[in-house]
Amino acid sequence: MRLLALAALLALSPATAQPPMKLPSAPPGKPDPAGIVAGTYAIEPSHTQVMFALDHLGFSIFRGFFSNVSGTLKLDPKNLGATRLEVSIPIDSIYTTSKELNDELIGTKFFDVQHWPNATFSSTSVLLGPDGKVLVNGNLTLHGQTHPVQMTVKLHGAGKSLMGKGQSLGFDARTAINRSEYGIGGGVPLVSDQVQITIAAAFEQQ
Repeated sequence: MRLLALAALLALSPATAQPPMKLPSAPPGKPDPAGIVAGTYAIEPSHTQVMFALDHLGFSIFRGFFSNVSGTLKLDPKNLGATRLEVSIPIDSIYTTSKELNDELIGTKFFDVQHWPNATFSSTSVLLGPDGKVLVNGNLTLHGQTHPVQMTVKLHGAGKSLMGKGQSLGFDARTAINRSEYGIGGGVPLVSDQVQITIAAAFEQQ
């Protein structure tokens, strides 16, 4: 009986096997705004990174990452002002070169994730900026406090998705905050108050 079952499985395998996906000969994403398709997009967390950088004791720039970002983007390139962006970042996804530091940062001395597990950003306006960049204004909520921030955003690429049936978009965004304004001032001024934030954001059309 086992031999019959194995023979049946082998007979079915060629019929049920999926052919390998044919990859394009060149990257489908292009840094051309004309390739942007209006619609609603969701953040693709596997290819979205939030990097922070701050001065450490005047000797080095220390960097770390957040991951597992979620959010939505409603975008119409012909009506830029109607763009809406909502983002949520789980603070316990923080990653630095030290596990001990990771644990300290999510603790009560800094981010206190038991009380404030997520950072969120909600856009309030989107404007065309210099050199083809876009200025995204919004409110950043972090550590239970909300303040306005402005991100300078550059299109990295737009084109047909390889992961879904619609389009993909990718952006590079930069902003800076003073962490003491959010009640996370531990170590200032030995560790800089100002934090540079760089975001590599990937979106999939829904």
